[in-house]
Amino acid sequence: MTPEQIYSDAMTAAKNAEREFMEQHGEPMYCGFAWVRIDKARQPFVTWLKKNNIGDKPYIGRGWHIWNPAGNNTQSMDIKMTGARAFAKVLRDNGIEAYADCRAD
Repeated sequence: MTPEQIYSDAMTAAKNAEREFMEQHGEPMYCGFAWVRIDKARQPFVTWLKKNNIGDKPYIGRGWHIWNPAGNNTQSMDIKMTGARAFAKVLRDNGIEAYADCRAD
């Protein structure tokens, strides 16, 4: 798969996961942030992300981060984390070591 296809599949998975979560649970009001962390930033997928201005280098640590990967405007950390987990799973399914992280606001 090309980086574009992987990214598209990951975005679709994240958006679907968030939508399904909201349909089942509504919008929990525990505010926070979620992102996908890719520790190894020297790989073709991250190079593609950089060229397309997707994500950024973390302030602390290494790798590459994609904040709020589904682009949802909610403040709910639960919803954003659900999307980040789905996004990261698609990356892992395509051989890219990735993790979902979050923090409360």
